[in-house]
Order: sequence, then structure tokens, then C-alpha cells
Amino acid sequence: MSDQRRAELADEVWRALTRLVFDHRDAWKRAVIEESGLPFSRIRILRRLERAPLTVKQVAHAATVDAPAATVAVNDLEERGLVVREVDPANRRSKLVSLTAAGHALLARIDQVDDPAPEVLSALSTADLETLRAILSRAR
Repeated sequence: MSDQRRAELADEVWRALTRLVFDHRDAWKRAVIEESGLPFSRIRILRRLERAPLTVKQVAHAATVDAPAATVAVNDLEERGLVVREVDPANRRSKLVSLTAAGHALLARIDQVDDPAPEVLSALSTADLETLRAILSRAR
């Protein structure tokens, strides 16, 4: 298989995976919003901050929002006690946004929200599911 055909195939698989998730995740998103009391856009920002502290500009880029929207979101999350801004030790003119203990606790609660597989996935055979799990494990 040529490199171009392999890239096209990878793109096709990626689109199918994202479509599967987008088409079957609405109930989980609603449950997360109910559990957290936050708009899902705020949850996305908290998830990005779970990896490492970020500047507001980096938050905007990671969450695919513009800088003013990121500032509003960070202000809201800070008022709720879920994040804190601190001086960046690598650049004292900049501030890093990081999760507080309450932010980590909220994400832990969100992780407990039931997220069952959609019927189209659970209808696959055990062998197919094991193969898919092995492939996804290698992709990580």
C-alpha cells in the first residue's frame, strides 16, 4: 500500500471514529453538565489543565476558543475555585492557570459519570471488541 493510500485510509478511520463518538455522546455530555453545573466548554478547559498548567493563550489554543473567550472562561472557573492563576516561574510577566484541589475533585466526579458504550459498539462480537481494544491501545 502506498504512503498516500495509507494516509487516506487513516483519515477515513479517524473520521469514522470521531463520527461514532459525536453521534453517541450526547447523553453523557448532559449528565456531565448536570453533575458539574458547568457548561461543557468549561469542562473542556478543565480537562486541558489536567495535563499541565497553561497560560490563558495556551488555554485558548488547546480549547479552540479565542483569547477573550478563554479569559472569560478562566475568570469563571477561578471564581468557582476550580482554577488559580500564578506567576509563571519561567516568565515572570506571564501567569499560568492550574487546577485547584476542587478542580481535580470535580474532574474525579466527572470521571464517575456513567458512560456506557453505544449499542452499535456493544453489538460487536467479543473478538471484534478485543481486536479494536488492541488496536486502540497500540494507537495510544
